[in-house]
Amino acid sequence: MATVREETFRLLRELGMTTIFGNPGSTELPFLRDYPADFRYVLGLQEASVVAMADGYAQASGRAAFVNLHTAPGVGNAMGSIVTAFHQRTPLVITAGQQVRAMMALEPLLFSQEATELPKPYVKWSYEPARAQDVPAAIARAYYIACQQPRGPVFVSIPMDDWDVEVEPLTVRDVNLRMAPDPAVLQEVAAQLQDSKKLALVVGAEADRDQAWDALIALAERTHAAVWKAPLAGRIGFPDNHPFFQGDLPPATKALSEKLSSYDTVLVVGAPVFHYYPYVPGAIIKEGTNVIHISNDPAEAARIQVGRSLVGNIALTIEQLLPHLTTAERAKPAARPQPPVPADQTPILPAFVMHTLSKVLPEETVILDESPSTNGLMRKYVQITQPGGFYMTGSGGLGFAMPAAVGVKLAQPRRPVVAVLGDGSSMYSIQSLWTAAQLKLPVLFIILRNETYAILKAFAQFEKVGAQIPGLDLPDLDIVKLAEGFGCHAQRITQPEELAPTIQCLLQSSTPSVLEVVVDTKGSSLL
Repeated sequence: MATVREETFRLLRELGMTTIFGNPGSTELPFLRDYPADFRYVLGLQEASVVAMADGYAQASGRAAFVNLHTAPGVGNAMGSIVTAFHQRTPLVITAGQQVRAMMALEPLLFSQEATELPKPYVKWSYEPARAQDVPAAIARAYYIACQQPRGPVFVSIPMDDWDVEVEPLTVRDVNLRMAPDPAVLQEVAAQLQDSKKLALVVGAEADRDQAWDALIALAERTHAAVWKAPLAGRIGFPDNHPFFQGDLPPATKALSEKLSSYDTVLVVGAPVFHYYPYVPGAIIKEGTNVIHISNDPAEAARIQVGRSLVGNIALTIEQLLPHLTTAERAKPAARPQPPVPADQTPILPAFVMHTLSKVLPEETVILDESPSTNGLMRKYVQITQPGGFYMTGSGGLGFAMPAAVGVKLAQPRRPVVAVLGDGSSMYSIQSLWTAAQLKLPVLFIILRNETYAILKAFAQFEKVGAQIPGLDLPDLDIVKLAEGFGCHAQRITQPEELAPTIQCLLQSSTPSVLEVVVDTKGSSLL
């Protein structure tokens, strides 16, 4: 009879989870004993980086990823990344070791008290099996829950002495993971779209997760809809270079409502209605506007305060909606104006960096953005034209992009991967550079050095709290030396004419590179 360990590895193999992201401790060593030769172990030097690497891998591969953390302290270290994965609907099966069952009543060192409560509410399901024999079934259940829409992280706490207990074999099952709305409701929605005189289509991150690009392009072209990116969406679900694409909606109530005020019907696909920050008083939408909302998340459908909602997989829903629509007679939307070419001055303007990236990056590049003060410039200049081409934190927390870039590259080895971060953002999970170097992953990390938390200065101006706020400046960081200490090639540039040739050269590298770009310190406005 197989042991719990052997049966678990067989289960993971059948479920396609043969890459394990972890940072092992004493309570995890029994699980890692006799590690199978066909499995890959990706070591992160701190648990927040471990979870974010798995997050990037799961998002880019479209499959659940397996994570192994070190009991309660490891879960605590990872919590920021778990929060981000939860908001990004990333399917992660997160496990953590627990103390030996015979000692639990004594609460020994490294005992995880109320282990299942620790990651809540930022996991879909949390469980510690009552018996060792229940461990494989618990992991299987966790996998199915993680992959059911809306996807998300789950957690299983496993006592360290469970792995050598004998267990009966477990049958791997097929579980349907996609659903679609009532066909009668789809016909009603099609009639509403057909009757609209001026239609807006707002596309969110769920569209990219559900592989709905082709269906949404067909929908926009059939209905002549003006297409907008949902505010603060961490993924791109519609090509930026399509003539119907109008840009990104602002994440503030009044400004967003004004952008959509000319449309009589607004179809929101794969996004909240809406995702805001900061708070600017105003109506969610102009009175009388017909709002139709499609999401794979029942909680999101219940949360919105206007219009009607349909719950279902985005691609499946749009594909089933299309046959009910004929080509619209309304005018096609006008193309949006192109942004101006920024000056090539010194210090380098952040806009010039983004303009340069738009010229030198291959079309298939995957970009991870964690420079909050320049995100608007990134979206203005750099066009995402392929699915899975853009990732940004869905929680607002920092520390995602650098390790996630490692995971994305592991999942998509043939696509160039570029992470653009602020110097402040780069400090949150900089340990992930070591993993990139050890695995010889050719990821380009571009660090915009402005020696400040520029986004917080913009918030301070918006909130009218004055300019003398402590803790917003970041002098004397030497990112080049830090990166070299982790084993990466690193260099710094200060002149605009150096930017394009340096990026082009580093994109040809077979190992990770860190490029620090000294940029103008003048901040941009929040909205």
